[in-house]
Formats: sequence, C-alpha cells, structure tokens
Amino acid sequence: MFSDVIILAGGFGERLWPASSSAFPKQFMSLEGGLSFLQAAIERALSMNVSGHILVITRKEISDTVVSQCSSLLEQCDEAKKKLLSDRLFVLNEPRPIHTAGAVALGCHFLKKLFPDEEHTILVLTSDHVIQPIESFIETTEKAYQAAIRDYLVCYAIKPENPCTGYGYIKPGRAFVDSDFSDDQIFFIDKFKEKPDFDTAKDYINQGYFWNSGMFGFSSAFFFRELELYEPEVYKAFSMLENSQAPEIYIRKQLHCMRSWDLLEEVYDHSPKVSLDKGIAEKTKRACAVKATFSWKDIGSWDTFSSIFSDNQGKTADIDSKNCFVYSDLPVALCGVSDLIVVVKNNRVLVMKKGCSSLTKDAAHMIDGE
Repeated sequence: MFSDVIILAGGFGERLWPASSSAFPKQFMSLEGGLSFLQAAIERALSMNVSGHILVITRKEISDTVVSQCSSLLEQCDEAKKKLLSDRLFVLNEPRPIHTAGAVALGCHFLKKLFPDEEHTILVLTSDHVIQPIESFIETTEKAYQAAIRDYLVCYAIKPENPCTGYGYIKPGRAFVDSDFSDDQIFFIDKFKEKPDFDTAKDYINQGYFWNSGMFGFSSAFFFRELELYEPEVYKAFSMLENSQAPEIYIRKQLHCMRSWDLLEEVYDHSPKVSLDKGIAEKTKRACAVKATFSWKDIGSWDTFSSIFSDNQGKTADIDSKNCFVYSDLPVALCGVSDLIVVVKNNRVLVMKKGCSSLTKDAAHMIDGE
C-alpha cells in the first residue's frame, strides 16, 4: 500500500458560496452534521494504514481551522487511530497558493528532507470528495499502488453518471501490462480531456470515456523526474529546499505542525502556478488509470452537493413547488417554483436555478468582492 498520503486542503470557498468562503472553504463543511469533508479525507487516509505519513497541505490563513478539525477528529478516534494521527499527521502551510503541482512538490520535499531513508510512494487526495464504501476504495487503491511502484502515474477512473461539464475526462487506451504484473481493471491513458461542453460530454460517454477523479498515485522519484522534465521552472524553484535547513516542527493540539521552513518564501516567489493535472498528468508518457469500484462525488458545486442529501437542510415550506433544494439557517417558503437551489448562510442568500452552479463564483465576486 502507498506509504504516504498528501491531502490538498486549500481553496477559497467560491463554489459553495455563501455557505463557504475564503475563510471557511468547503472542506470544512459537514455532511449532514457528521464529519467535515476534510475529516472524511483524513479518515480515508487512516483506513489505508500508511507506514509513512499523512500531510495536510493548506493555506496559512485557514491553518487554525485545519488544526482544530484535525484535533476534533483526534478526540473521536479509538486509541489505535489516535496514536496514528498523533504520530503520522503533519499540517503544512503554503506561503501562498501556486496550484497543485507546487503543493505536491512541497509535500514531496518535506518527506525527503525529514525522512530521507524511507522510500515514498504517495497518494494525493483532495479534501472535498465523498467516497463510499471505504472497503471498495481500499481495494481499488491497492491496485493503484501496484501500478505506482512500477514507475507509473496512476489515477482513478470514474464511470460517468451523466454528461457532466464540470469534470475532466479520460480516454482509455489498452489494458495495463507491465513485466510481471497485469490487471484488467487498469488501463493506459490514451489522452486526458479538459472539461467539455454538454454535447462533447455526451460524445465522450458514448465513446467509453471516464471521469478523472483528480486523485493521483506515484513514487516521489517518479514525481521529481517528471517535474524536472515537463515543468523545469517549478522543479528548479523547489530544488532550493534541498540546501535548506530542515523545516521547524512544533506540537499543537497533539498534532505536528510546520512552523517555518528556511527559503520556502523564496521558493514560492520563483515557482510558476501549475496544476498537477496539466503540469505532469497530461504530459507524462507513463500515465494509467484504475477503474474505481466505489461511489464518488466531487463536491464542486451546489448541484452536486444537493444530490447527496435526500431532504432539504433547514425548515422549508413547499407550496405548489417541486424539485427544489434548500440549505438554510432560516425558515424558507417556496411558492409555485421549481428546480431551484436556495442557500441562506452567513447573512447571504443565493437563489439559483438547478444546473447553473458555474455562476456561483461570479455571484460571490459580485456580492463580497472576493
């Protein structure tokens, strides 16, 4: 199984505005009063029983909330998981966001600097996914690991439920066969496709394409090699950390937190903004995907969020209305309307026709000026 997990937990809370914000992005929101999306991602990592470490990489502006949520999860764990969290989880703050390639580079260099004698196979998770059941996730991840240790980048291929325009797509190639290992649930990736329009998405589904989940597995050696090859400016900037002192770590609420790291500000000043998807996944000649056997949702919009809940969240009166979703701190009456999403949170109101989630970010900018 993968030795280490990197959980990406930055974000600015625009897609689930007004319930989320730059100070309280969506990963801190809860699923029907239970664990937050971030806490669920950590639970997912814990279930893998990693031999190495779990790194939560976030923005310094929201680090306090990350630590609080990790600490709250720690209090709910049994003794075995509590020890695993206390010993293996680290919270790392980026000086500023430079997209996911930089965040992963930070995590890989952190592991290399603090644990140089260990072999690192890394699974990158995001903090805004809903994945069930966990047993199927572990089973699929074990297959992904087999590809990663054979010097490939591996992602999770999700069978599309509909022609969604909010996800990237994967065009499958031939079945995965490499020296002593093959598996008919793993295939080489012929091509990554960017988020399409609706008609193109329908064509992709008819051609057997998969959704790209945005979770990736690889060895740290693979990552550094491909980063140097395809994104040399990012590689060069982060290579400065090799000559730096080890990052300063302190204990806060029984958790390991990075206080500072010599040269990190300079690294971020010199590194361009590049995503892991575009910087490496779409360019490498050694990409494959494992077919997911689990249910997966990326909570990237109110349309997706509303599909998870069976009932409205808050007191609602439906009068001659249908197919509406309400997420509100206040009572809401719906009269003679249909296909609406209504969100009343943080002294803000969002009224949106279902299917128009892409406009939420514009609304957040116009109302809050973010």
